[in-house]
Amino acid sequence: MQLSGHIKMMETSLEDGAAKYRLPIGESLIDMNALVGKHIELKYNDIIHCANCGVRTKKSWSGGFCFPCTQILARCDLCIMRPETCHYSEGTCREPQWGLDYCFQPTVVYLANTSKPKVGITNKKRVYSRWVEQGAVSALPIIEAKSRLDSGKIEVALKQFVADKTNWRNMLKNEVELSDLNSLKRSLLSEISSTIEETDAIVLNDDVVNINYPVLKYPTKVVSLNFDKTPVISGILEGIKGQYLLLDSGVLNIRKFSSYHLTIDS
Repeated sequence: MQLSGHIKMMETSLEDGAAKYRLPIGESLIDMNALVGKHIELKYNDIIHCANCGVRTKKSWSGGFCFPCTQILARCDLCIMRPETCHYSEGTCREPQWGLDYCFQPTVVYLANTSKPKVGITNKKRVYSRWVEQGAVSALPIIEAKSRLDSGKIEVALKQFVADKTNWRNMLKNEVELSDLNSLKRSLLSEISSTIEETDAIVLNDDVVNINYPVLKYPTKVVSLNFDKTPVISGILEGIKGQYLLLDSGVLNIRKFSSYHLTIDS
């Protein structure tokens, strides 16, 4: 198989407890799970086009955009990373209709075991996909809020007691400090009861979800691969976790290279 085109971050899903990955390249979707255990080659063709305006750019910013677009797109604003800073109600959203559609949807606050237990938020419709994107081995939805702003306020309150970051190197080596998420949930909810009441959020009673990844072998040492330094990357695909391809030659963060034009051989 040989395919060429601009790539996007891998599409993720969870099927019967197993993480599934598909890589968009041009107009095609590659079933990446099917390539685990095989030799693949990925060649960067020194072409990047902005995912929004289509202009050719020397660098991909904020997940596949040119720099000018990052200054006008709401999806590139600081509030995407820090939803508690949402400023839609102030009338200053860069794209009001986009903000209305994206930010005012049911949003789930969750706990996950990635490298250590962490807190995160995601759109209710993307819960399973988000967990797979982050490389969580288990996760538990704990609260449903009416908007990203409200979920962001809850996340800020929870960050006093649990991390919101993942040690990506430990995650890729599968060195996970597992926590009893149900027990952690009970402890945390008692600490932030006032914030839950202020945001009119709903406490969820879901079960813990466990996730298995298509990995034959986890790296003992993480060597990061980069198309800007090495235009041709190849090796045996030993697994996939998060948005990373685990090759016997190193690990490749696919999300980092959104909008790069690649040729993939397998």
